[in-house]
Amino acid sequence: MRGGPSVLGIVLAGGEGKRLMPLTTDRAKPAVTFGGTYRLIDFVLSNLVNADILRICVLTQYKSHSLDRHITTTWRMSSLLGNYVTPVPAQQRLGPHWYQGSADAIHQSLNLIHDERPDYVAVFGADHVYRMDPRQMLRQHVESGAGVTVAGIRVARAESSSFGVIMTGSDGRTVERFLEKPADPPGLPDAPECVFASMGNYLFTTKALVEALHRDAEDEDSVHDMGGSILPQLTERGEAQLYDFGAGHVPGETRTDQGYWRDVGTLDTYYDAHMDLIAERPAFNLYNRQWPIYTHSGQHSPARFNASGMASESIISAGCLIRGQVTRSVLSPGVVVDPGAVVQGSVLHDNVHIGRGAVVRNAVLDKNVEVPPGATIGVNPERDADLYTVSKNGVIALGKGQRVR
Repeated sequence: MRGGPSVLGIVLAGGEGKRLMPLTTDRAKPAVTFGGTYRLIDFVLSNLVNADILRICVLTQYKSHSLDRHITTTWRMSSLLGNYVTPVPAQQRLGPHWYQGSADAIHQSLNLIHDERPDYVAVFGADHVYRMDPRQMLRQHVESGAGVTVAGIRVARAESSSFGVIMTGSDGRTVERFLEKPADPPGLPDAPECVFASMGNYLFTTKALVEALHRDAEDEDSVHDMGGSILPQLTERGEAQLYDFGAGHVPGETRTDQGYWRDVGTLDTYYDAHMDLIAERPAFNLYNRQWPIYTHSGQHSPARFNASGMASESIISAGCLIRGQVTRSVLSPGVVVDPGAVVQGSVLHDNVHIGRGAVVRNAVLDKNVEVPPGATIGVNPERDADLYTVSKNGVIALGKGQRVR
């Protein structure tokens, strides 16, 4: 950060994303398309870059080709100023084994920190949809003198089994306990039905991080995870503090989308986050020019509608050709909807083709899926369950190029 403390960004992008299958069959979860033209990783990278954290390493491992390609072709920083966003694959620097967890991933990549010699290290997750100004979190971290500051968001106590839960002391900031996916944690003093869930975003003083990683590497019983190992370790040493994400602000936010954050780890949460985009007053506003989400989606002709084509409550990307009817849907570049076709409440990735008279409802179709004329998806639940992936809430998902029957 110009004129301030030096910060190295490390983005953890090595997860398999099994719960998001079949969208992660051929790609890493952070490379999954979102909102028509973005990749999931664009959200964290945009937040860091907008905050002038301009030296960023993205740690990758599984099925990383499309993610690496997106980063290297999209996220080109000024080499003149020494800025960069670079993918860093698993390299087995410390022995013949892959990353054993997120903490081990950083431990095996400590050369990045030693080379850069930053004052602080921002370790952020790669697969959440949100806006955040890390400068506000950094300011609190520096003032507190903590070894680590973890970003937390208030969630319903009933949802706590899906998150790491942060419990603070009487000052509301010092982390006293960290519970990994607890079934019945105590609520907050001012909101008994809420807890603070970890967002997977951490700011470390470099010395505290390096020392914690070395201690963790020597612990044979550790799971070598940032949330499950490093944060509890620093909590026990009294070095962890909470940053309340809900108290932060970003330029250009609306009253509706202030404090928005979604973990899109399942088909249902991925689908629901898309539906958040298309309301009259979107729960997440993609059109904030003061805190933009950056991406590059290639060169496409403008979207076109013919005489019978129409769309409502939808996002239609460049290169789409709409001859049928589209409602409450998100279409990526190059989607074609033929005459008489109906698309309702669906998310269509690049170059999906919906044939004449076909019906697609409540579905997520990955790129290059061809829906034949007259075919139906989302009309016959029993048939769909036999042929395709169907989520707990009934979202039908087809993988890249999957044949429609």
